Formats: sequence, structure tokens, C-alpha cells
Amino acid sequence: MSGWFLFGAQMLFFLLGALFFWRSAKRKKGGEVISAEENERQMQHLEDMRRVHLTEPLAEQTRPVRLSEIVGQEKGIEALRAALCGPNPQHILIYGPPGVGKTAAARLVLEEAKARENSPFLRTAPFVEIDATTVQFDERSIADPLLGSVHDPIYQGAGAFGQAGIPRPQPGAVCEANGGVLFLDEIGELHPVQMNRLLKVLEDRVARFQSSYYSRENQKIPPYIHEIFQKGMPADFRLIGATTRSPRELPPALRSRCTEIFFQPLDRKAVERIAENGLKKAGLEYEAGFCGKIARYAAGGRDTVHLVQSLWAKAEMEGRKRITEADLEMVAEMGRFEPRMQQKVEKKPRVGVVNGLAVMGGMGGTVLTVEAVFRKGEQSGLQVTGIVEEEELKSPYGKSLRKSNARSSAENVLTVLEQFGFRRQDYEVHLNFPGGMPVDGPSAGSAMFLAAYSAFTGTAVPGDMALTGEISLTGQILPVGGVSEKLEAAREAGVSRVWIPKANWQRAYGQMGMEVLCAGDVWELLEQVFMPRQEQGAGLRAAEGILSAEGICQQK
Repeated sequence: MSGWFLFGAQMLFFLLGALFFWRSAKRKKGGEVISAEENERQMQHLEDMRRVHLTEPLAEQTRPVRLSEIVGQEKGIEALRAALCGPNPQHILIYGPPGVGKTAAARLVLEEAKARENSPFLRTAPFVEIDATTVQFDERSIADPLLGSVHDPIYQGAGAFGQAGIPRPQPGAVCEANGGVLFLDEIGELHPVQMNRLLKVLEDRVARFQSSYYSRENQKIPPYIHEIFQKGMPADFRLIGATTRSPRELPPALRSRCTEIFFQPLDRKAVERIAENGLKKAGLEYEAGFCGKIARYAAGGRDTVHLVQSLWAKAEMEGRKRITEADLEMVAEMGRFEPRMQQKVEKKPRVGVVNGLAVMGGMGGTVLTVEAVFRKGEQSGLQVTGIVEEEELKSPYGKSLRKSNARSSAENVLTVLEQFGFRRQDYEVHLNFPGGMPVDGPSAGSAMFLAAYSAFTGTAVPGDMALTGEISLTGQILPVGGVSEKLEAAREAGVSRVWIPKANWQRAYGQMGMEVLCAGDVWELLEQVFMPRQEQGAGLRAAEGILSAEGICQQK
């Protein structure tokens, strides 16, 4: 009897052990690595974490929810709507400094497009946002959150598919954005290999996957995986790439596939509006003109919100609602916010001093001073100072050096000036650009000529004017780029008259709140600059029946 009892006990332990190992093997095969009790504890921990909420940051409270709340980018938003809201939406590149509303504008314009009846975007069209600076390139293609990858059986984490010897495609953001928009922030930072693969996806509208473990004859592979490897996975989306880089730093192949839109740096009025909105959301009281003082320190929307957030925190800690200029100075100093000098032209006429116009890094315009001095004596020659002779340009494709050609433009200026009685052998000529900045020589040509002419003849140039244009050896004023940005900078600096090349004229330039004139050559420029305003107006009205400067500029 005891023998049967012992045998029964042994069989019971054997069956219990077999059941344990069978369940362990089943959990391992099915991917179960933790017990149900442990899973329940972890789920409860996640729920506890989700119930904890901090206050909403001011940056989120002030985030635009309507296009009208994005300040300072009216033209850029209109161009974005035209490119995305029609029946044939385009791929888009948005250039602009950080914190000016590129991401918010793209998201809100997609919502507007989805509401239009003639738009191909469905109401469920996704907006997939990814930062190119965080997309690490993996030469083995084990993981690629942008373009997708394949989990081969050999790789760790292949799971049940790996145990069965089945390669499993993992779609990336290009597939998640199918039917919608893929917003790729800082697209200029993308690895060249990824960029080329992305261009192929844009062309084919399909993401393709490859694996040495895939075989058409493998019957274990599910039909849908066969379909993906043989035909690819749909990736029909519209790309919106945002970048703080200049256009020349992006691959031409990408630019040729996209509509390019430029968002401008925020001017003081736009920053003041953002500050006012933030202070209102925070419920703070302040004196008149306080938002203008914030605009002295803030270079963009994010800087403005950070300053307001710090002011809010300081006021809350001290139990008050009213903030003062002393509070602003303190938080600006602690945050290392340097006061921005507002550029204003000196309107007093001066000899040999002219306001030129330039574009800084393709991201905005600026007014630069051009000075010229002519000394007659035994020594002769040309000296150009104040410019960065060589500028290093960085891109994902490496570094390159661009030499300034301002000196070449200065040589052209002296050649043209010879037609007005100038003799090189008689003068020492010194041209200077105060501030030491990279100067695009050709576009500063007309400003250098006028400064040189003024210094040579002793004729004072009005201080409230500025100009841009390239000078040819024959005295023609040739077209240049970045005219819109230059005109905006001139307007903010208090310029009342601007001369641009005749070939650059557009009707919209006449609506910028200042007088925009044009000239086709240096003789026309000198006549307009130095002719008395009364005679100039009469001449414009009488010349061949043309009644305005706009009419003359349209005669290209």
C-alpha cells in the first residue's frame, strides 16, 4: 500500500514539473516574458503615473490654435495655403529662423485643407512630425524610424517571427504619414543616405523593404509580408520640410521637388503681440510700453514666451500680479538675454557714407553702412576693410569655404567711376563696412558706387535712403536676390526711400510704407538721388506721359 502511495506521489510531482516546463515553453514561444501578476503591477504603475499632472506650461497655453494667431508671417502662411489647400497639394520647404511658427502653421494649414471639398486629404489625414536631428542613421538598417526597417530573424527582438525564420518589415514615419503630411523638422540635418532614400520614396510614393532572409518560395511567410516585400508599402504623403539653413545648403534634388516658402524673422511689433498675448494668459499687470521693452531682449517667439514665463514665476513667488521693468531686467540678466539694438539710419546727409542692404544667411535682411574715403597724393591703390573675406559654410555634406567678392565689386566701382573723371593713379581709395560681417559683394555694388561717387565729388548723400544692386563694368545695375527681406529691414530702420535694380521691380514693393524706386544704370541712379524732390516729381509726371515711379520701374 505504501508503495502505491509513493508511486502516486512521484507521478504527481512529475506531472506538476511537466506542466511547469510546458507552460514556461508556451510563454516563451508566445512572447510572454513576465507573469500576469507582474504585468498587472506594471499597468497599475503606469496608471498612477498618468494621474499625476503638472500645470500646463505657458508655451503650450500660448501655442496658436488658429492661423490668425501666428503673428508676423502673413505672406508665408498665404503661400503655404496656396501650396497645400488646393486639389493638387505640393511638397514644401519652409525656411526661417527658430520660433517663428513654422510647425504650427503647417499643422493648422493641413486642418484647413482637410475641411475643403476639393482637397485630396481625408478628414482623417495624419500629421506626422519627426525631428531630423534625432533620426540616427544605421548602416545595417536595423532601425530607421523615418523610412522603416526589417527585423531579420538573426536580430535580437525578432520574436515569434524570428523563431520561424520570417523577416518582418517595420514601417517608418513615411508610411505612417500615408494620406497626410510628413513634417520633417530641421530637414537640412538629415544624413545624405537617408535624404537620397527619402527622395526615392517621394518619387515612387512607396516605401520598399529588402532582406536577405526573404524568399518568394517560403510558404511560412504570411501573404501580407509577401505583398510588402514584392510591392512595397504605401507612402503617399506630402512632405513639409522645415529648416533654419539657407537654401544653398540643401540638396538641389530636394529643392527641385518642393515649393519653397520663406518665413521671416519676427519684427518688434510681432514680438510685442506675442508678449502681450503671453502676459494676458498669465494674468499679469504691467505699465504701458512694457511689451516693447520685452521686444528689446527677445529675438523670437520662444524667447518671448520664456521671458514671460520667468516674469510670471517671479511674480507668483512674491505674491503679486504686477510686474515692473526691474523684474524684466533681472530675468533677462539671469537668462543671459542681451538687449537687441534697434537699427535706425542717421537721416543727416553725409559725404562718402551710404546705407546698403544685405541678407544675413538667407534668413533676413539688414541695413549695412558703406563708407568711402578718397585721398589724393603720391600713394594710390584700393583698400577694402570691415568684411569677412572668407566664410565657412557647414552642411551634412561637409564644410566649404566661400570667399567674399566684395573686393571684385569695388574694382568694378572704380572702373565705372573713371567715366566721371576719376584717375586711379591719383588717389588712395578706402572702402569700409563697419561691423565686420559677411558681405555679398555683388549686391553691395550700387551702394559702394554711390559712396565712392559721393566721396570723390564731395556731394552729400541723403541719410534716409538705402539701395541694393550689382554694378557691371559698363555701369549697369543688375538684379540681386533677397529684395523683399532687404526692403523689410530698410522699413524697420526708418529708411524713407530705397533704390533697387529695375529688373527686380514688383508692384507689391510700392505698398511697403516707403518709397521704393528703381534704376537701370548709375546715371539714372545719380539723377534720381541728387535731383531735388520737387523737380524729380515734376520729371516723373512729365516723362512720356508716365505718371509715377511705378510706371518707370515697369519699363524693364
